[in-house]
Amino acid sequence: MAKYSDIKGFTVQTVSTDPAASAVGAGSWASSNNLNTARNSLAGAGTQSANFAAGGAPPNSGSKNNMEVYNGTSWTEVNEINTARRQAGAGGTTTAGILVGGRSSPPAVLDVVESWDGTNWTEIAEINQARDGARGGGTNTSCVFAGGYYPAGPNTYTDETETWNGSTWTEVGDMSNGRAFSAGSGTLTSAILSGGNTAADASIGKAETWNGSAWTEVSSLNTHRGENMGSGASNTDALVFGGFDSPNNLTQTEHWNGSSWTEVSDLANGRRASQGTGTAPAAICAGGFDGSDSAATEEFTAATTFQKTIEGQLYFNSTTNTFKETVQDIPAGTWASISSLNSVRDSSGQAGTGPATLVSGGEGPSPGNYLDLVEEWNGSSWSEKSELVVGRRYLNACGTATSSFILGGVVPPGNTDVDSVEQWNGSSWSETTDMNTARRVGFSSNQGSVTATLIATGSNNANQNTESWDGSSWTELNNVNTGGEAGSSIGIQTSGIFAGGYRGGYSNKNELWDGTSWSESAEINTGRSYVASGGSNSSIGFIAGGEDPIMANTEVWNGSSWTEVSDLGTARKLTGQTGGTAGSGIMAGGRSPAGNLATSEEWTAPLTNKTITAS
Repeated sequence: MAKYSDIKGFTVQTVSTDPAASAVGAGSWASSNNLNTARNSLAGAGTQSANFAAGGAPPNSGSKNNMEVYNGTSWTEVNEINTARRQAGAGGTTTAGILVGGRSSPPAVLDVVESWDGTNWTEIAEINQARDGARGGGTNTSCVFAGGYYPAGPNTYTDETETWNGSTWTEVGDMSNGRAFSAGSGTLTSAILSGGNTAADASIGKAETWNGSAWTEVSSLNTHRGENMGSGASNTDALVFGGFDSPNNLTQTEHWNGSSWTEVSDLANGRRASQGTGTAPAAICAGGFDGSDSAATEEFTAATTFQKTIEGQLYFNSTTNTFKETVQDIPAGTWASISSLNSVRDSSGQAGTGPATLVSGGEGPSPGNYLDLVEEWNGSSWSEKSELVVGRRYLNACGTATSSFILGGVVPPGNTDVDSVEQWNGSSWSETTDMNTARRVGFSSNQGSVTATLIATGSNNANQNTESWDGSSWTELNNVNTGGEAGSSIGIQTSGIFAGGYRGGYSNKNELWDGTSWSESAEINTGRSYVASGGSNSSIGFIAGGEDPIMANTEVWNGSSWTEVSDLGTARKLTGQTGGTAGSGIMAGGRSPAGNLATSEEWTAPLTNKTITAS
């Protein structure tokens, strides 16, 4: 972080509000007029200035048939729904709405569907599976609803999806995760569901998008929650707000931009089971439960003008009378699930950064199945690329998704360590100059290149060798102080971090490379081997997962010490041994206690506006 003394003499822009990532990021919630009837578990749809709130639950038990319409200023009671219910799904507008399923009083899940014409509710064709807590989006003639709860067995949270064409309901592709009481928004062909409750009422953070025919799991919410609310016009632009994550009613609001979730302005009051409608730039939250049944209404409005966050910008906030800078907040980074690899694997090599990552080789689901398969992540999906010359596992990698090396590893027969190197040019692999020492899962400079990289240690405790590549040949340099394998691989040819690994036992040792020699530095908090890692040099990086036993722990390095931060969603070891920066990385495949994986997670550190210290 910069100090005032570092910027004295420079012209610094003066602003009244901090920069934000987007207009939504600079938005805020404001109170509006209350509902006429306080209630929780109500349903609604429409825009911020024209929407409805139907049904719900009174204090203690039962269901209500109240119907209110909002005109942007106040709520008006109109004709009631025919079947009193709570936790229904809803879609449409104040003149053409739909209400799907829910739970009646006495408690019974419903298959009843009603359509609203602006004056009256009319019962229409039932859904195929009675349920409450289903969510989705669309109109009263064209919509999709998924998930929900029905008591066919203990804690039955369904993944079933149904679409409506104005006359009939059709069962279509299931969600990846059965759940109820999620936030849902969008249309028949472009919807998103996030959060919700699963078995035993556990809240989740998982999110899925709908393209009209299938659901795809995308990055998870930053905050797990159930009974949460949402708004949005499509699967690329949505808000999620409030909800419940035991024991707290939540205020947190998150914005989905089609690839990631970002926390924005909080609700004034933590609540769950509210009515949530509108779009991402203009949303409304009404009613719900905040310790008691609520009638409160809040509106979210995106900023009309704002300054966009840019990493490294310096400015003076005249409102708070502070100098600030916009930095990537590595300790605030989080892991989120992304699409799975096409092939189950562990002990692969990985090169590139978060939005462009190459995963090569590894071992498949059966022992001895050494892979030559290569997959590339483009920020939204994995695709298969040209195969390696020689299939292998326990390899290292460095470079980018279009220009990289794989180094060493183990090949059959006999699990033999090799010194071979293969180079990727963006379309095919070719063998190039061998290393001086055969090795597996050593240290390699993950941000190195095909003309300047470093590899060290690996294979066993006795191998302390360090080698440097200049684009044509390998040269031996000073050894690592304590040899080992399967530690971190963070850095460039002249600056790196080798932390953890197996060094006669699961190690917490940490050594730094300065371009000439290795020196011991502050140890990691949890000794481990077979970690995943990312970072740019000896001053910044992270390690995650690993073994002793298989773990989810993540730690970040700030140049002087290690700090534990957000855990992985899935404990795993033997993921790609390199790849990514301290602010953006991918963990693909690996091995969990249940076996080899195809699942993937993405590490993202947000941009944050921080006050500059005066010294």
